[in-house]
Amino acid sequence: MIVKMLHVGPLQTNCYIVGCEDTKEGAIIDPGGDAKRILAEVEQLGLKIKYVVNTHGHFDHTLANEEVVKATGASLAIHSADAPMLTKGGGAFFFGIMGQASPPADTILEEGQVLTLGEIELKVLHTPGHSPGSVCLYSEEEGVLFDGDVLFNMGMGRYDLPGGDYRVLMESIKKLLTLPDETTVYPGHGPATTIGRERRSNPFLS
Repeated sequence: MIVKMLHVGPLQTNCYIVGCEDTKEGAIIDPGGDAKRILAEVEQLGLKIKYVVNTHGHFDHTLANEEVVKATGASLAIHSADAPMLTKGGGAFFFGIMGQASPPADTILEEGQVLTLGEIELKVLHTPGHSPGSVCLYSEEEGVLFDGDVLFNMGMGRYDLPGGDYRVLMESIKKLLTLPDETTVYPGHGPATTIGRERRSNPFLS
């Protein structure tokens, strides 16, 4: 499995370019800015992008949607509960930042849905609390989880923005903690971690 992480946009969001090594079919997860740099990396990796996935609708995960979708012809995917954010700037005004409208979604994600990239399967887990439509993408075979702003390395996502809910977020995190300890977690901000490390040591979960 190909996994390339880039820090992009005004909040240095983790954008992930993932793909199948055999078929070169790929996806871009959370293109939060710097579209030209993302697209240059896609070209360097030789990937054909099938999906652009937003783990949620906040602006720092969606700012480059329009440019990367237009350049790749990929299907833009997001959960239905966050889909309305795409055309409303993703809450950028709360941070005093000029938002950029995204195209509407082509693919509406649901719990249990599977996105295929060649030989790779990414299962959609609905994990609200940071936002109503937050989702994670989990590959059991590869042992990886792309979890947006739900669970961080020794941290957790915010729940004080519109649509956030602490209780709901904690339930979503508990759902993630049922995954195998060795699962690598690729969060929306900060370094990667593992489910086991967060279960044992995350101070927000004690």
